[in-house]
Amino acid sequence: MSVSAGPGDRYVVGVDYGTLSGRALVVRVGDGAELGTAVHEYRHAVMDTVLAVDGQALPADWALQDPDDYREVLRQAVPAALAASGVDPRQVIGIGIDFTACTVLPTRADGTPLCELPDLRTRPHAWVKLWKHHAAQPQADRINELAHARDEPWIGRYGGKISAEWQYAKGLQLLEEDPEVYDRAERWIEAADWIVWQLCGVETRNVCTAGYKGIRQDGRYPSREYLAALNPGFADFVAKIDGPLAPLGARAGGLTAEAAAWTGLPEGIAVAVGNVDAHVTSAAAQALDPGRLVAIMGTSTCHVVNGTELAEVAGMCGVVDGGISSGHWGYEAGQSGVGDIFGWYVQHAAPAGFDSHEALTAAAAAQPVGAHGLVALDWWNGNRSLLVNHDLSGVIVGLTLATRPPDVYRALLESTAFGTRMIIEAFAEAGVPVDEIIVAGGLTNNALLMQIYADVTKRPLGIIGSTQGPALGSAIHAAVAAGAYPDVPAASAVMGRVDRDVYRPDPQRALAYDALYAEYRRLHDHFGRGGDEALLRLRTIRNAARRAADHSPAGEAAVPLEVLA
Repeated sequence: MSVSAGPGDRYVVGVDYGTLSGRALVVRVGDGAELGTAVHEYRHAVMDTVLAVDGQALPADWALQDPDDYREVLRQAVPAALAASGVDPRQVIGIGIDFTACTVLPTRADGTPLCELPDLRTRPHAWVKLWKHHAAQPQADRINELAHARDEPWIGRYGGKISAEWQYAKGLQLLEEDPEVYDRAERWIEAADWIVWQLCGVETRNVCTAGYKGIRQDGRYPSREYLAALNPGFADFVAKIDGPLAPLGARAGGLTAEAAAWTGLPEGIAVAVGNVDAHVTSAAAQALDPGRLVAIMGTSTCHVVNGTELAEVAGMCGVVDGGISSGHWGYEAGQSGVGDIFGWYVQHAAPAGFDSHEALTAAAAAQPVGAHGLVALDWWNGNRSLLVNHDLSGVIVGLTLATRPPDVYRALLESTAFGTRMIIEAFAEAGVPVDEIIVAGGLTNNALLMQIYADVTKRPLGIIGSTQGPALGSAIHAAVAAGAYPDVPAASAVMGRVDRDVYRPDPQRALAYDALYAEYRRLHDHFGRGGDEALLRLRTIRNAARRAADHSPAGEAAVPLEVLA
């Protein structure tokens, strides 16, 4: 890289664990310069059709991962990033990590994943459940129904609905579908906290995931009585998720000798408390001030913004004291599918000649707003906010024989912008202002998409000044954990970077989008708020057909076999 390492400088390492790979980044403490990076793809990627160890078919809406793929990122990506940086490892003073969430796994009390026990290797529930494991929607529905029936005080902090992605729905699914594995799970732990445990040998829980995914509010988790009312065997669930709680930017411990051997870093350096990929990016984008919403846009999108006051926002993922940075209420919302939707269209629906993002984007950019006559709902992977229902599915309305591939592609781009506008308006209606949007993630390189977002939301868009936002954010937290800065805002001011007002809304296009957005809202409420439950009925029919096929002789014969080495 063009930036050189100095003999008297100090450095930190940030590791960003994404859906398909982990990325390590070496960063200079004094100015945030990025000196070396490396990526390691998970060997087993996402197991969503078969369990890799024996080839057994997985039910619909499952998404599992192998925790050793996470360790392998430390063994491969961190040494490679160090080599690329030219930094003497002895000058590295800390390491920090971020993770997708809620990505959660069952372990023994010493942190051993249950899927690594020989007698549980072939039990799907013993493996990591990735954030987009959506098979716990029935459990989430019961969690929400009972919480409202009992007037639980915490339900409003999560927009009135707990997601199927969060710790409780997945944990209840584990209990009810494999009670033996549930009983043997002494810990039910976010992958962010588990990998920190692997690095420093100390078990911790970060306040971010404890609040947003673990329903910890005002110093308490849901009561034993509430959990027992869900299922008597679930009464002890909090004992599995509770642990030593630590604020963001704190030191979890020192790097162990084993982890030092994996990474090539000095034993004993600071290991920062774990964090979430979206939330940690706010520091990298210098967006900790209230009103600056960060949209981390990749396969999905997470929206995070700090506020000065506590407000309950309908359909949000949650509001947590100190969930993004100390001293503010951190708000989170999200869309379960964004880049994944565009990728699906290119890979599975676009014909030859249009089977690339570049070709589709160029053709779509030539259209005036509304010329395709289409509107779509961005629910290809369910709806995280505002409806919090992962049984919903995508919709495209207005197709004719004159419709062409760029028309559909542009409608899909616009649908995700409309979903973000719904979220922003919900924040504003609840008294949480959003004055500016700062975008991070891999989709920032699509200028058409960014301009659509500015026009649809009627707000200026800034772009994070790093292509490695989460990894840089983790490095910033590592610098604080190592004592190089007094707090995260101070480190962010020096090490973070952002280009503000890169895209500004065009008044004429914004006005044209108002008409399309009105149609989006009508469809959104019709299919998502009880006007017609056709999407839910179709999901039920699909799941029944798949179960029947999985249990038929032909279905069993068709299952591929992939065996771990």
